Amino acid sequence: MKQTALRRAATVTAVAAAFVFGLAGPAAAHVTVNPDTATQGGYSKVTFRVPNESDTESTNKLEINLPAEAPIGSVSLKPVPGWTATTEKSKLATPVKVHDSEISEAVIKITWTAASGSEIKPGTFQEFDLQLGPLPAVDQIVIKALQTYTDGTIVRWIDEPTTDGTEPESPAAVLKLTPAGAAAETTEPAPATEAAAETESGGGGSAWGVAGLVAGLAGLVLGLLAYRKAATAPSA
Repeated sequence: MKQTALRRAATVTAVAAAFVFGLAGPAAAHVTVNPDTATQGGYSKVTFRVPNESDTESTNKLEINLPAEAPIGSVSLKPVPGWTATTEKSKLATPVKVHDSEISEAVIKITWTAASGSEIKPGTFQEFDLQLGPLPAVDQIVIKALQTYTDGTIVRWIDEPTTDGTEPESPAAVLKLTPAGAAAETTEPAPATEAAAETESGGGGSAWGVAGLVAGLAGLVLGLLAYRKAATAPSA
């Protein structure tokens, strides 16, 4: 009887621990754009955050692709120490008006390459800033990225958003755009904290994490009580 109770306590404790740590595990990091919302027709500074997911290799190249079907008239780059940047332009089917003049081509690709010693090391991330505008009159722009590692591996963050709301395996960054009038009528949200910015999977993951911790702690307590009861019970 005593051994059965001990085994039961151990099982409850193990299941509770697995539940806690399984839910608390972070989702795979990917290239993101921050902020992820802007106003149609306006200008916005956006930051591409690039984490290194490899345990042994460094990231030495990043390629960002802007959609040619929703061109952005002006693209300005902020220098990143230790990295060189090049841009590629494409002819536009329809000219874009920028500062009272029309342009017939727009930037569709930006490539950053690291100098030796400036790569994104394992366990770190780098940020790349752009000034974009005027932003197109579309609901969102999908910005695909290619991340290259020092061993030649290329991770393609190019999967477009799904219609059912689930996150694809290798999601592209998405910049959502709202009409200027709608943006003016919307109350400006409070600035997000750095901790919130680090959460790649959104608020739902935090809620599940808290629920998992509560359930896990309850399981641990039950397991310890069962163990204590079994240890103090007289042997059969």
